[in-house]
Amino acid sequence: MARNILITGGLGTLGEAQARRFSAAGDQLYLLDRPQLAGSEAARRHPGARYLFQDLGDLQGSARLVTAEAERCGGFDVLVNNAALILNKPFEDFSIEEFEEQMRINSSAAFALSRAVAPLMKQRRQGVIINFCSVTLNGRWDGYVPYVTSKGAMLGLTRSLARELGPFAIRVNAVSPGAVVSDAEQRVFGDRLEEYNSWVLENQCLKRRIEPDDVAAVIEFLCSPGAAMITGQNIAVDGGF
Repeated sequence: MARNILITGGLGTLGEAQARRFSAAGDQLYLLDRPQLAGSEAARRHPGARYLFQDLGDLQGSARLVTAEAERCGGFDVLVNNAALILNKPFEDFSIEEFEEQMRINSSAAFALSRAVAPLMKQRRQGVIINFCSVTLNGRWDGYVPYVTSKGAMLGLTRSLARELGPFAIRVNAVSPGAVVSDAEQRVFGDRLEEYNSWVLENQCLKRRIEPDDVAAVIEFLCSPGAAMITGQNIAVDGGF
């Protein structure tokens, strides 16, 4: 039976890898991303998908949109809080506004959307929520204070939601990707990509770069019956960083 799958950041590198896997399984995709991408090629990759365009920094607007979609489709089976904003620079160079923006998009939006999908999940007594944490929580990455702070909040959200929603048979887990080959990597490290690539491989136990599908495969498993008794966990997909 087809499931309703909502993926935030659904048009990005990681979201696209997840979308391919869920689409191949016959699921109905709901891909949410920035309004600026509404006319992009990425917004036409999955003809059967429903594309939603919303600024996740607008928490109230995002919650209203997802609540309305949940009611329209009868409820979401899976919510993947994948969207994130990442900037790299020294701690003192971040403004308070930049810090708050990353917190809103990277973690507060996950709270707002989880709150929006939960009522129908509870009513149906089924559902899976996947939150994105990060390898940066290991403390070995410089220049990401707002991003790492937001991912720490995601870990807390995962563990506390798993406790509150467990009695309704709703599972909540997190994945912590390592240094994934992605568009974001190109943006952040474009001027020193070769140096960054060497540093990553030196630090990983496994000596190949992590691909988006490596992360998507773990998410697919966490949403499957095989993971029926896994909740409140943070699964690292980091090549042993």
